[in-house]
Amino acid sequence: MLLQNATALITGGASGLGEATARLFLSEGARIVVLDVNEAAGKTLEDEFPNRLKFIKANVSDEVDIKLAINKALETFGSINIVVNCAGVAPVGKTIGKVDGVYGPHSLEAFEKTIKVNLVGTFNVIRLAAFAMEQNQPNSEGERGVIINTASVAAYDGQIGQVAYAASKGGIVSMTLPIARDLSKSGIRVMTIAPGLFETPLMLGLPEEARISLGEQVPFPARLGKPHEYALLAKSIVENPMLNGEVIRLDGAIRMGPR
Repeated sequence: MLLQNATALITGGASGLGEATARLFLSEGARIVVLDVNEAAGKTLEDEFPNRLKFIKANVSDEVDIKLAINKALETFGSINIVVNCAGVAPVGKTIGKVDGVYGPHSLEAFEKTIKVNLVGTFNVIRLAAFAMEQNQPNSEGERGVIINTASVAAYDGQIGQVAYAASKGGIVSMTLPIARDLSKSGIRVMTIAPGLFETPLMLGLPEEARISLGEQVPFPARLGKPHEYALLAKSIVENPMLNGEVIRLDGAIRMGPR
């Protein structure tokens, strides 16, 4: 699928991996719909790219929010050809450990919220966007749409304190193939990227010494990944019609240790 004149809906698109993807896709001639809860950042992007980028404040795990957002996207640009799911949360908490300074079991509320945002939210966007994509006219390859999800190497190498995050990202990995099979009859491809250590807002909030130390754990290149590198892979997935039903690790060959 070509990015030129395509419409891409990007969740979590106001910062980090999502913003980098939006900017690269725009440079390739795509129109962008950004869904995010960060209204200030979203509006700033919309002001930077008038008529080509539409910001919609939306919670990915809320059915009404996403239905309304998809309708607005269709009203604005006429179709949705690509979805990139980048929205997510990354809490830290051990199965048994300190919670607000008190030793005890992992917060069930925090675990459920992580699953709801990262896993349920991703599926919520997929199912509703795919229904809209099914109305698209197929291209010469029979494609009507491309969906790209974001998992994490934590799905495979979850570290101490990542139980909720790893579970949510593992669910995204596991549903990639069955959703791709479900949507094959509609000409909609489904892929997942599993990033390693990247320069996301979460990472950039750490002290420089800690960021350097984390980057040195990557075999090669021995640094944190750059959001633009995620965007480059998303672009390649969109443009290569044989990429379907697979998870690609984007991690510089890192295999995370327990800590």
